[in-house]
Amino acid sequence: MSDLLERLRSRGWRMTSQRRVVAEVLAGDHVHLTADEVHARAVERLPEIARATVYNTLGELVALGEVVEFSTDGRAKRYDPNAHQAHQHLVCSGCGLIRDVRPAGDPLAVLPAEERFGFAVEKADVTYRGLCPECSAG
Repeated sequence: MSDLLERLRSRGWRMTSQRRVVAEVLAGDHVHLTADEVHARAVERLPEIARATVYNTLGELVALGEVVEFSTDGRAKRYDPNAHQAHQHLVCSGCGLIRDVRPAGDPLAVLPAEERFGFAVEKADVTYRGLCPECSAG
């Protein structure tokens, strides 16, 4: 069973077949799917699942704090089930591949006090961009 499924069960979240399939599709490392990608993969497992059900389930998972919704390219939102481990993202500028990374150190520590403009900074979202090995080879 995936970590996401275990977390949802421990919360007592009602596990319908549709919700289970969405959670299963989101299972794994470095998962950053769009809602349409989640739907396409869910249909392979449960052909009758509706697009609206997938979107509603993703919304519930985000509201519960079990999945993080983000966008790296200003377009399609992506869903990351790695919601409980601090991490940043490494994005390929060529093909769009996304990997979770955990750089050493605190990203808040590199922001000097004079650059905080009086903000009480609580969180930093850093996206590293470059070319993956496949794109840089081609």
